Amino acid sequence: MSVPKRRKTKSTVNQRRMHHFLASPVLVNCSKCGKPKRAHSVCLNCGFYKKREVIDVLGKLEKKEKKRREKEIKETAKQEKEQTQEKPMTLEDLSKQKFS
Repeated sequence: MSVPKRRKTKSTVNQRRMHHFLASPVLVNCSKCGKPKRAHSVCLNCGFYKKREVIDVLGKLEKKEKKRREKEIKETAKQEKEQTQEKPMTLEDLSKQKFS
């Protein structure tokens, strides 16, 4: 059996182990609820994946939790609606805008 000839120093051991680390997971925001989730996976908050409901999250919750979650979903939907609705441009805004 082979036996090491010399003791390895702390720096040598640590230099060898330098690449032994865990990578942080890639997080993206859910398109439905806006909460952070892992890329290419189902959102655990709303149960949607690629704009389709895959998991019925509300069916698994208790009454109080279910009401709170429904309220959150309504609020996020309302915020999305407000963001998508843009004010129509007035004549003054059109005259100030430069077209290139």
